[in-house]
Amino acid sequence: MSTILKIFVFPAAMVIMCLGVLTILGGHITPGGGFQGGAMIAAGFIFCLIVYGLKESPFHLSHDFLAAIESIGALGYVFLGIAGLAFSGFYLYNLGVDIYSIVPVFIKNIFDYPDPTHAGIIPYLNFVVGLKVMVGLTAVVIAFMGFNEITNDSKEEAQETEWEIE
Repeated sequence: MSTILKIFVFPAAMVIMCLGVLTILGGHITPGGGFQGGAMIAAGFIFCLIVYGLKESPFHLSHDFLAAIESIGALGYVFLGIAGLAFSGFYLYNLGVDIYSIVPVFIKNIFDYPDPTHAGIIPYLNFVVGLKVMVGLTAVVIAFMGFNEITNDSKEEAQETEWEIE
């Protein structure tokens, strides 16, 4: 890619990722949330991957790092669901709001998101869903780019062998 693109892409990707974080954090009071914010953050990563390439990208996302982030997202979602099940009898019950007054006060205080709207666990759900979506979309593009590199390498090897035979 051109030098102009490489100069432009990294700051633009950082702005896109910041907007994604803003969408996740405000998802309980505005349109958007975990999925949309995670997709925006992934778009920033993908933007850099396409322009810089897999090996020269400013974000070095290893398989172990992506697996850990996705596991945190999945376990966080399951933990919030099981906490609701354990303290109210309903999976993903909004413990911070407690509409039916069935949750002990100390549990309600733990899960109460400090916001005037009293969103309860919704912002936490947005955060963990954002992690899962960000990793999922980024991993798909990384897999396709890695497959493309393997395919190109095998084509180059085949062409080299053709030249050697002739």
